[in-house]
Amino acid sequence: QVELVESGGGSVQPGGSLRLSCKASGNLFSVLTMAWHRQAPGKQRELVASINTRRSTNYADSVKDRFTISRDNAKNTVYLQMNSLKPEDTAVYYCRGTVSGIKEYWGQGTQVTVSS
Repeated sequence: QVELVESGGGSVQPGGSLRLSCKASGNLFSVLTMAWHRQAPGKQRELVASINTRRSTNYADSVKDRFTISRDNAKNTVYLQMNSLKPEDTAVYYCRGTVSGIKEYWGQGTQVTVSS
């Protein structure tokens, strides 16, 4: 089994930056497609960014050119670098890992708050 633990959330002013980390336990990390999702109050959870085992990435239009997802397989960790943060980025950010489309793992979430 895989356990995912997020860190790096916090409060920041508009235009600021944060880097989220998600560390995975176990031996499966290198074969997992990893993703970051977020959920704001009153809204559905949405996919923010993903990175597969070949390091191919995808981003939601709302974060394109501002956020960067990356992974370090040696550290079993996926990152989300968030720059030029906006108030609408405020949400709980969740880490997700999937394997073969038949199993998924979720982290506990970390709060990101962007306000003046």
